[in-house]
Amino acid sequence: MNTYMVIATFKPGTDMREVSAVIPEEMAQVELLRQAHRMGAVHVASERGTVFIEVIAGDNAEAAATVNTLPMARWFNLDIYPTSTPAGPRPPSAG
Repeated sequence: MNTYMVIATFKPGTDMREVSAVIPEEMAQVELLRQAHRMGAVHVASERGTVFIEVIAGDNAEAAATVNTLPMARWFNLDIYPTSTPAGPRPPSAG
């Protein structure tokens, strides 16, 4: 499995009152996905209308499918980035 950072931005014209109404459902679905090891951290930048979602999936399509199970997904434009673990420092060469 791979890790992806999904940048979800709210579509123009989204009624944030409608979004607020599904917050309890959203939180419950995120918890189910975390328990299934399909989602990690979720960070919201409200002022920028952006949600950063860590997804564990086999490929971009599966990452999108995971996010699209969220109640708020109907208001999202998705941008999906595969991520990798940064390489650690190299040991000094013997020499």
